[in-house]
Amino acid sequence: MPNNDQTRMSRSKQKKKPAKTNHKKNRGKKSIWKKIILTIVAFGFIGLLAGGGLFIYYASSAPKVNRAELVDTVPSQILDRDGNLVKEIGANAQNRDLVDMEEVPAILQDAIISIEDRRFYKHIGVDPIRIVGALFANIQGGGISQGGSTITQQLIKLSYFSHLEEDQTLKRKAQEAWMSVQLEQELNKDEILALYINKVYMGNNAYGMGTAAEYYFGKELNEINLSEAAILAGMPQAPNFYDPYISPEETEERRNLVLDMMVENEKISQAERDEAASMPITENLVDHSNDADYSLVVDSYIQMVMDEVREKTGLDVEMGGLTIQTNLDMDAQQHLYDIVNSDDYIQFPDDELQTAVTMVDVETGALNAVIGNRKINNQLAVNYADQTVRSVGSTIKPLIDFGPAIEYLNYSTGSLIVDEEWSYPSDGTPLYNYDRLFKGDMTLRESLVDSRNVPSAKLLQEVGFDNANSFLNGLGIEIYNDGQQELVDSNAIGGEISNVDLAAAYGAFANGGTYYEPYTVQSVTTSDGEIFEFSPNGTEAMKDSTAYMVTDMLKDVIPQSAPEADVAGLIHAGKTGTTDYLEDELESVGGIGVENIGKDSWFVGYTTNYAISVWLGYAQPLEYGNYLDYETRKITRYIYSELMGYVSQDVENTDWTKPDSVVEASMEKYTSPIMKPGPNTPSNMTITELFVKGYEPTQISKKYGEKLEAPTGLKAVYNKDKDELTISWDAYKSSTEDDNRTPQYTITAGSQTQNTTNTEVVIKNPAKGNIKITLLAKIGSSTSPAASISITIEEDKEKEEEEENDEENSSSESSSESSSSSSEESSSEESSEEQPEPTPPESEESEESEEEQQPGEENEENPADEEEAA
Repeated sequence: MPNNDQTRMSRSKQKKKPAKTNHKKNRGKKSIWKKIILTIVAFGFIGLLAGGGLFIYYASSAPKVNRAELVDTVPSQILDRDGNLVKEIGANAQNRDLVDMEEVPAILQDAIISIEDRRFYKHIGVDPIRIVGALFANIQGGGISQGGSTITQQLIKLSYFSHLEEDQTLKRKAQEAWMSVQLEQELNKDEILALYINKVYMGNNAYGMGTAAEYYFGKELNEINLSEAAILAGMPQAPNFYDPYISPEETEERRNLVLDMMVENEKISQAERDEAASMPITENLVDHSNDADYSLVVDSYIQMVMDEVREKTGLDVEMGGLTIQTNLDMDAQQHLYDIVNSDDYIQFPDDELQTAVTMVDVETGALNAVIGNRKINNQLAVNYADQTVRSVGSTIKPLIDFGPAIEYLNYSTGSLIVDEEWSYPSDGTPLYNYDRLFKGDMTLRESLVDSRNVPSAKLLQEVGFDNANSFLNGLGIEIYNDGQQELVDSNAIGGEISNVDLAAAYGAFANGGTYYEPYTVQSVTTSDGEIFEFSPNGTEAMKDSTAYMVTDMLKDVIPQSAPEADVAGLIHAGKTGTTDYLEDELESVGGIGVENIGKDSWFVGYTTNYAISVWLGYAQPLEYGNYLDYETRKITRYIYSELMGYVSQDVENTDWTKPDSVVEASMEKYTSPIMKPGPNTPSNMTITELFVKGYEPTQISKKYGEKLEAPTGLKAVYNKDKDELTISWDAYKSSTEDDNRTPQYTITAGSQTQNTTNTEVVIKNPAKGNIKITLLAKIGSSTSPAASISITIEEDKEKEEEEENDEENSSSESSSESSSSSSEESSSEESSEEQPEPTPPESEESEESEEEQQPGEENEENPADEEEAA
């Protein structure tokens, strides 16, 4: 190829050439267009040949058209966990009334052909004109009012192929078209239309329009009116969406579209259309409220089975031919259904109040029982357990606040968190607790058990959104705010999570930290023997220390905050949750002035075997009167208690085993960092809490005073001449090296007490006899144990004798000489007697002091005048 410079040069030379005549220019243009047209034709022909070859190749492998396949369908069988048949899905003799073409009224035939295939009697099974026309009609209408498939193609699809969107391949379409052309050669139009009318699924497990007419209107097919015919004709494309019991507004819109198409197709007049359109959708519907339909017991669970099979295998349960082994505990499911749909266990205020309950095996993630609604009389109704998300209130706190605080920050169950006036950092909105009070210092355990909002919101800020999101994702939870998967401050106390996901998340706390994705299906076996098997899929969501410590706190919730959820003798843990109305919503629901009302109520509880999540609320919570008062909110706890008590009867209920990663230690309440109790810590401020190993307290609290040792070097010396007792001791030093506070001493000798900062005191004229001396040291608010000694101070005997002699002499001035002589003899004898040596002072060892007491010491200068005790 020429380079850019060459190209530019070539263009420059061409500009310098003389202009050609108009005749040659026109002839050149025609030549160019001729080449283009020939090229397009050539490529079109090649494409046609290639496409035709590919079509023939695909069509050659298409199934053979068999009338039996067009009429009969082998139903799919759904089994419980024990292999018992729970339900059959797919057309069979029990849920399909076959009708002959003579029984099909003209208004129904016209309605079907007008909405589904208006050129039905003109095409050969496929309709290129309809495909193009449907494309333009849908573009002009801004929606899908017509499909490209003919009724014949739809019949083939219903009989031979999957309904899944991902299966709409070029090969499938080619085979479908080829088989439709074949069918049109074998059967006439009326036969094909009759097969279609008998084949289509019409919702509520009704197959065929004859069955649907009986179920919805209580009529034979040939008895229906124009409005009812339009309703039936409009249902096959989305039977669950156009269910008149659940979605009357959508059903009405679809019916009116069918009527409009009948007018356009000149099958009815505008007046007939208007009259039919004026009829209320619910006017002639059959009331199934008293139907004892076993299918309603398992309806929510079956929905989840069908969705799971489609998601994991690509197979359509409604197409039939499948055998599906599930995790359903039919006994638990039946009991759960009875709990919420009868008055034998719980009194609900009205039939409009809805509930959703999920029971999951915590060791596998197997869904054993699911109820998605109550007092619903049609199948495939809204499943509030799985198909919707509602704000879970405070049940999110262990998942987003407390769990991450232990997991990432190594917090203790005794860590300090202050409940005080506080506002969200993002916008300054003040946050309140449920009682509008603030309790000040609290431990993590206290704040979780009492479900305090402010401590929870503070924890989220400390943990950080990234850590919190990571923790949630590990539990299979994604929180969205305004359509974005990101957290906001208020998620600390609430976020939208499905009932099933909430139960599975709490299951990870129950089993020690492993998250199992909840699942309903164990295996799927196809009609040709292919088997799909599914086993538990567990991943580590948190450390075992986090799971155990959160569980230990949640064990306190039931007895202290939710006694209605308790089951006698059962070891379990749980959490309450409530969603409040915004201020501007209270008036619309009539809640102004009504205390303790909520929009949603939750309870999640678990044992070492099961986790059960319960939701309660109204489908339309903003309608007048649709609020939950304080007593109604407790229904979630009653449901949990009844179900958990029932399923726990025949299984072993054990307590959780503390892992090696967790340490139980004594601590002083409300210390930060956490400290061991001091010697003077009051008993009500000394608690035992859980710690991540390696993060237990090591320092001793000095809040109520430090631990002091007994003083040392205590001794006492008595000076007889001065009649003084000198007591001394070693200077006291605190155990804390940098503590320069001056100690105060309290010395007690007998009945005399003195306070001093010196290390010696002198007591004049002490009492005689055995004297106990005690010494206490005090630093700040701490007082040491006592050191003590004893000393014996004897009376002076010589002095006593002199005093006695003086008294005798003064009393005998007139005594005789003989008496005096006698007295002198006595004195002499007395003086000649050997005088006893002074008794050394006694020494006693103090019970309070561990220091060994020393014996008395002699004074070298005047050994007879002093006594010493140490």
